[in-house]
Amino acid sequence: MDIQDLLQRFAECLKIQRYSPSSIKNYQSNLVLFFNYISKQFSCIEEIEISHIENYIFWKINNGKCSGTHQKMILVSISKFYDFVLGIKINLNHLYPKRSEIKQPNFLTLKEVKQLIEVTENLKHKCLIMFLYSTGIRLCEVINLKTTDIDLKNRTIFIRQVKDKKERKVMLSENLVVYLMQYYLRYKPVNYVFEGQNKSQFSGRSVQQIVKQSAIKSGLKKTVSPFILRHSFAVHLIESGIDICCIQELLGHNFLKSTESYTLVTKAAKSPIKSPLDTL
Repeated sequence: MDIQDLLQRFAECLKIQRYSPSSIKNYQSNLVLFFNYISKQFSCIEEIEISHIENYIFWKINNGKCSGTHQKMILVSISKFYDFVLGIKINLNHLYPKRSEIKQPNFLTLKEVKQLIEVTENLKHKCLIMFLYSTGIRLCEVINLKTTDIDLKNRTIFIRQVKDKKERKVMLSENLVVYLMQYYLRYKPVNYVFEGQNKSQFSGRSVQQIVKQSAIKSGLKKTVSPFILRHSFAVHLIESGIDICCIQELLGHNFLKSTESYTLVTKAAKSPIKSPLDTL
């Protein structure tokens, strides 16, 4: 069986395990890069040893092509492939990064978010940006949102979380309702809230381009994406005094530690500590 057949078998195993299409794609792409590297040395997958996986990880790190998070994803992809397809359990624990990377999330200020929304003239595009910011939902969640998930009466949105099959509710902004009603009247979505041509599901790539183009038009120098709007939603809620456990629930985080990263930003911004320069 050649590599393509093995990758296809791997995808089938992941589908049976109910992994999402995006996760399957990520696992496969990591394996393709790994096999491309290994194929220069071996013609048979059975010849690959742990030391060769170690060399690959070292090569990725040494060439600056591998963050700690990416390193973990590569190792998970390889481990699952060996387990699901070859029926071999390999121990790669020694290759996982031991030090956690603590990164402060990028975000927009309230003024910048307002600027982004105001320069977006297309009604569908404006609603998309307002949706992403006002709810903090993920890109995959907004494109999977159905018209039946919107409860105008109770001002709530039902999120069918794609990432790990959980469900939650988030608030529906009063300001968003105004634009949403106009959007419904003009575009008349049938199944999904945001639809492309022929009433098909809107693509994630299109959403990313919409946000990017609006950011360019607004003159913002920051990199802006749907994920940055989600970050901004969380940071602004923390700044307004909302309990972090409530924010965790709204974001759909499994662990509070994931939500706590946003407090790093607000603590730095609101710190009462003055620079020693100010005392001179």
